[in-house]
Amino acid sequence: MANEQTSGSRPYKRLVRIHRGRMIAGVRSGFGHYFNVDPVLIRLLWIAFVLLAGTGILVYLIAWIVMPLEDPS
Repeated sequence: MANEQTSGSRPYKRLVRIHRGRMIAGVRSGFGHYFNVDPVLIRLLWIAFVLLAGTGILVYLIAWIVMPLEDPS
């Protein structure tokens, strides 16, 4: 996978925005892939954060800026 790189014998995951299957910027798909959870669940949690605390939009914008886009190869 493009998100996993090897350092010696230990692979590690990178938190990246996923290009395929994204709706806006791929942030929630990236979190779903990183935590091995369905992105729909991440989207529902994000909606809950927006409605309950109002911080979901700010967190999403920060993640959009900070998270790199995955390599297309």
